Amino acid sequence: MPWDLVKLNDGHSMPTIAFGTWKLGNGQGPTDQVDQAISVGFSHVDTAQSYRNEAEAGLAIRESGLSRSEIFITTKYSGLDGLDIGTSIKNSLKNLGVSYVDLYLIHHPRLATPDIPTAWKEMESLKEKGLVKSIGVSNFNVGDLQTLLASAKVKPAANQILLHPYVYAQQAPILAYAAANGIVIEAYSALIPITSRPGGPLDVPLKSISERLSKTPDQVLLAWVKAKGAVVVTTSSKKERLQGYLDAGDLKLTLADIAALDAAGAVGAKQSTARTVIRRIAMLALAGAAGVRVAAWAGVL
Repeated sequence: MPWDLVKLNDGHSMPTIAFGTWKLGNGQGPTDQVDQAISVGFSHVDTAQSYRNEAEAGLAIRESGLSRSEIFITTKYSGLDGLDIGTSIKNSLKNLGVSYVDLYLIHHPRLATPDIPTAWKEMESLKEKGLVKSIGVSNFNVGDLQTLLASAKVKPAANQILLHPYVYAQQAPILAYAAANGIVIEAYSALIPITSRPGGPLDVPLKSISERLSKTPDQVLLAWVKAKGAVVVTTSSKKERLQGYLDAGDLKLTLADIAALDAAGAVGAKQSTARTVIRRIAMLALAGAAGVRVAAWAGVL
């Protein structure tokens, strides 16, 4: 299972596959699922303020019996309850039951208030105080990263973004900019083409590659993310699926495989854009028709 460590630009290292707690809710469920993920071999747990299950994740981590240094913990500043970055990290540490987190991210650029440079200075302060080992961002585009780097003393170690073949062309400039500046890309929702958007152009190459390699489509998609140089953030409630995700670290795609997935993803992106345009035109037409009816009723026409 060669999901190796990746060296961050601040000297720390991060496991290249993470178990994410987004959408797990709270209560016993997420605790059990984090426990299960750790038991099958995940050593990186990704959570956030807004997921409202930091405490559950922390409980599972503590009950795993592993030392703190054996688990890499990522959480995010989500602006929960209108609290600032300094207060939020203290709450997150309390929830998680730890004295530091390995990676702390600004969850979205709109949360960087009053502006990105000011918010980033607060993040740098947390690193200086030892409350976090590494700092980064999430959902930042190239312009956001340029604004941050213009005044930063510490570069973001990572940028966690949506990444799968259907959005690859759109996200490619972010990957290129990050690579040029030593910022690791983390990919969330990589399995959307099979979990939320089945029946699209990717189905054919995924099926072909999966059958040739005797692997599952989800393993092929994770291998595609790895081939793009990104860290995987994924989740599942099923133990066998989690084991499959870890096994996908051994999977080597050919350049032809990657090109086929890229091409199918680009077709799917165009189809999605076309559907969006058609929906907007339809909505405008409906709105226009409604306006005509109202005007006629009011005696304007």
